[in-house]
Amino acid sequence: MSRICEICGKGPSFGNNVSHANNKTSKVWRPNLQKIKAVKNGTVRSIKVCTRCIRSGHVTKAL
Repeated sequence: MSRICEICGKGPSFGNNVSHANNKTSKVWRPNLQKIKAVKNGTVRSIKVCTRCIRSGHVTKAL
């Protein structure tokens, strides 16, 4: 299952959890993706879009 926004291309970010003792473990920040029905290229499709694109109005929701 792809974790990438189909509008802006936002995907997971990688880094480290750093403890007080300076131990480092892997950390992944994933975008908040929602599966919505939207109009894309004149047809209604189910796409995965991040909430930032939905709020910004980059997506036209299907009725």
